[in-house]
Amino acid sequence: MVRTSRRSFLTQAVTVALASSLRSTAWGAAPQFPIGLELYTVGESLTKDPAGTLHKVAAIGYQEVEVSGFGNLTPAAMRKLIDDAGLKCPAAHLQFGFKETAVVLEQAKELGVPFAASSILLPPTDAPAAGGMGEVLSKLNGLTADDFKRIAELANKIGEETKKAGVQFGYHNHTHEFRDLGDGKTGYAILLAETDPALVQFEADCGWMTTAGVDPVHYFRTYPNRYRMIHVKDFPAGTKVTTTMGGASFPHPTELGRGHIDYKPILAAARHAGVEHFFVEQDPPMVGMTPLEAAEVDYTYLKSISAQA
Repeated sequence: MVRTSRRSFLTQAVTVALASSLRSTAWGAAPQFPIGLELYTVGESLTKDPAGTLHKVAAIGYQEVEVSGFGNLTPAAMRKLIDDAGLKCPAAHLQFGFKETAVVLEQAKELGVPFAASSILLPPTDAPAAGGMGEVLSKLNGLTADDFKRIAELANKIGEETKKAGVQFGYHNHTHEFRDLGDGKTGYAILLAETDPALVQFEADCGWMTTAGVDPVHYFRTYPNRYRMIHVKDFPAGTKVTTTMGGASFPHPTELGRGHIDYKPILAAARHAGVEHFFVEQDPPMVGMTPLEAAEVDYTYLKSISAQA
């Protein structure tokens, strides 16, 4: 047996610890929260090859996904493929306000999600007809304070129905909610004030918030426990502030870390406010890479800063 002096033992221990620390720094510390992907990011690939795409999403490192559309699958079939890929699915974007709530809830039940968010809500009497997305954008850009009060009523009603079904409803924002409606009041302020926290939570899209000229940190600090999920997306430097949806100059996202949004304080404030799920979302089309390649860039960046949040 080789005898080891106390000094030699301590020297070896310090060396091992330092090497371990360097390896941790080189490879990146484990994320401080589960990093998820909003599947809208890879929607085209998901439709063509759902099983293969989900396995690639898991291989990148994502732990969770948020469903937004089912492609050619049923919600139950989509959930099975998600489970088979080793991913968790705590949330979905569903067509609240565009379909009967009972129909939407049946999808949520088949998918087995505890959280379900609306992508867009219009006042109950203003549901779009055959005009498509152009009509939707036009309506969003013309919403008044009274319209937002009606949307809040609708959200409460949806939230009441989803709660009975064991699902938490969430409202997801874009930019139009932050347009000044007069006297400094915004639609988002109306929604926060006039929805019941027990029925309506919020999914903060931090990229759209920033593009609308507001600071997500302010909302997390001012309204703790109203947020359970966030979207993490970035926009190029020089992106102009806008609260108008659509149009030729409407900004388009870029990969995380390649834009101008500083996510370290945002993530820290979100965690402190009670956010549980962090979903990367990058709207296609991507420039110079495939959606899955973009999703990998997004994941790598978010993981690199998550330990500091």
